[in-house]
Amino acid sequence: MNEVLARGADRKHDDDALPEKDGADAQSHENAPAHQSKRHDSAHLHVAGRAPYTDDLPEPPGTLHAYLGLSTIANGRIESIDLEAVRAQPDVEAVITADDLGHNDASAWQIGDEPFLTSGKVGFLGQPVFMVVATSRNAARRACRHAKIAYAEDTPILDVDQAREAGGRTVIDGMTLERGDADAALANAPRTLSGTMLIGGQDHFYLEGQIAFAVPGEDGTMIVYSSTQHPSETQMLVAHALHRPAAMVTLEVRRMGGAFGGKESQANLFAALAAFAADRLGAPVKIRPDRDDDMVATGKRHDFRADYEIGFDDEGGIHGVKFTYAARCGFSADLSGPVTDRALFHCDNTYYWPAVKAVSQPLFTNTVSNTAFRGFGGPQGMVGAERVIEEVAFATGLDPLEVRRRNFYGEGERNLTPYHQTVEDFVLPRIVDELLESSDYEARRQAIRQTNRDANGFKRRGIALTPVKFGISFTASHLNQAGALVHIYTDGSIHLNHGGTEMGQGLNTKVAQVVAAVFGVPLEQVRITATSTGKVPNTSATAASSGADLNGMAAKLAAETIRQRLVDFAVAEHGVPAEQVVFRDGQVQIGNREVGFAELVEEAYTARISLSSTGYYRTPKIHWDRASGRGHPFYYFAYGAAVSEVEIDTLTGEYTVERVDILHETGNSLNPAIDIGQIEGGFAQGMGWLTTEELVWDEKGRLLTHAPSTYKIPLASDMPRQFNVALAEWSRAHEPTVFRSKAVGEPPFMLAISVLHALSDAVASVADYTICPRLDAPATPEHILMTIERLRADSKTAN
Repeated sequence: MNEVLARGADRKHDDDALPEKDGADAQSHENAPAHQSKRHDSAHLHVAGRAPYTDDLPEPPGTLHAYLGLSTIANGRIESIDLEAVRAQPDVEAVITADDLGHNDASAWQIGDEPFLTSGKVGFLGQPVFMVVATSRNAARRACRHAKIAYAEDTPILDVDQAREAGGRTVIDGMTLERGDADAALANAPRTLSGTMLIGGQDHFYLEGQIAFAVPGEDGTMIVYSSTQHPSETQMLVAHALHRPAAMVTLEVRRMGGAFGGKESQANLFAALAAFAADRLGAPVKIRPDRDDDMVATGKRHDFRADYEIGFDDEGGIHGVKFTYAARCGFSADLSGPVTDRALFHCDNTYYWPAVKAVSQPLFTNTVSNTAFRGFGGPQGMVGAERVIEEVAFATGLDPLEVRRRNFYGEGERNLTPYHQTVEDFVLPRIVDELLESSDYEARRQAIRQTNRDANGFKRRGIALTPVKFGISFTASHLNQAGALVHIYTDGSIHLNHGGTEMGQGLNTKVAQVVAAVFGVPLEQVRITATSTGKVPNTSATAASSGADLNGMAAKLAAETIRQRLVDFAVAEHGVPAEQVVFRDGQVQIGNREVGFAELVEEAYTARISLSSTGYYRTPKIHWDRASGRGHPFYYFAYGAAVSEVEIDTLTGEYTVERVDILHETGNSLNPAIDIGQIEGGFAQGMGWLTTEELVWDEKGRLLTHAPSTYKIPLASDMPRQFNVALAEWSRAHEPTVFRSKAVGEPPFMLAISVLHALSDAVASVADYTICPRLDAPATPEHILMTIERLRADSKTAN
């Protein structure tokens, strides 16, 4: 791994490989920080423990602390609520209920199905009922325990099967994608089969939990410091709660300690309630739940049941497929509509289905309302697609990789997705070919098969190569826009603000590299400031892997506006043509004269040239009609592939990941080191989702896996013993993205599907690879062991 990191870290931009190399872009690229490995802008603060998060901000005198009282049933109604004992507790300043709130709607779409605090219907165990505000967090937390609430309890609906049995109520209308006649394709196919796959959910387990800190200002204004991925949406929810215009609320985010989608909509409740209490009491109010309550009261990745039917032939060619993706959504819509939509968008992964019909069922359950999570439903869709490939491989006796390659997207008629978007940039075959060679997949697979067949012991190995094609853009087209603000001061230093949020992924560093590249100055000359709705309004969520694409381009356009003013000034002042004004290495070449960047800026200021500009970008070409299931929802696709090798203990189900080889493309990477880090981190998180992280509710709807002691995220010891990660050096974005780079936040997450299939390959060896294991996710040791025992029993029956 160190060798690969070193190769990535030394990578420089190759101008000759850029599709568009002209004008000012070409001159600023030559020696600019873009396309170089630069450290995260806050890395030194993280390491030293000096990076302030929301909970680290200085608390003004008189700061109060809030805590939520949660329901203790999953389904029913509140018959009576007595909070007098709560109010009587020491240091309690106020107790707030739904009756105190004028606007009681925390739903992401403001459709009224998710109250901040409930006073009647209870939708899940852990739903907020009241809020205590006290002089200390401990006092507020302890006071909550003294509430006396009487419920009329009903039997809860807790999973997909129960939801279907109860009539299949949905939290929002499902969607259908259809191309060709899937029923006819199945009827006419030489062979058919059907099956079901269970795909588990996942807790975000961010290191920094949900938190908000509201500070009232003059004349009814409010400043809210929030750990949110969607500052403008949170700002609007706060404004609604206070019955104020949005202009009176400023939302600020400097950094988050992780988010992964869990702070896209879930942060709204905490920010709005903190602001309401601060406004009512005239004092700053902070709210931060314990980890247990955070996990109980906030949404997670949707777990799915994927039902499928497949028509195929003996050569592994798939003629038609039908999918039904049913999701446990929880008690309200939240983001379940777009999440389940995106699952359908990725039910093809990298494969051309000649005929396909895919249907989503976003089902109501009496569980916490599930929400965005890295990949936003795409991973669940891809896992279903890969199960289809595996089923066909076992049915035909072919190597799953052969079946995968047989069904890849291609030319002509074989490049149309189920949503009727043409795949124009399918570079996956090249990635797979290069990865096959670098990982020595074929020889290793043959050796593993032979060793497993000869083995008398209880250890078995497995190997799998799985590909990724992931669409980049918000499928809600209006979210594909961003703004930025750039100032240059007279000493040449540059102030940058944009609408994206930093959650550890290095977005601020990348956007700063873009601005530094435009001006041809060192990265250190660009100062990144906290995301603020007071500087850049109407921001989109930092999600859908679009942070660098949108905000980087907006910042680039802002910087280019200022640079053009400087060029025009230099041309007029020195009488040279524009092409002889070149920004490079902190200097500006003006004909035969070279001046420092700061010197030119000072001259421009004296000449009354504006040194400030906003930038605005909206993604072109995208459009989507949900009703017809047709459109061009994605600007482009990101591709990658991974080979994973595992070893399992057939007596216990325990496993180790022995080796992983990844080749992923990030276009003309803005920062190879950061991109490699995102690939490694995304893979580890995806591996946790598919192998160790299991959400368990009891029959009452109580979440049993609500703390680090009961919920297992991957540890350092779970990481691959050999981990080889490389970027596709030749990759360039098909579309004119910012410097032809590509998104990297979400796509690597799905590379971990290779671990699930390597485990399946190892399990299949106990039945001599004659039976598809149908290994569901998460493939915990218990599930692996149960699958092994089932295969052994089925194998004996077959013989």
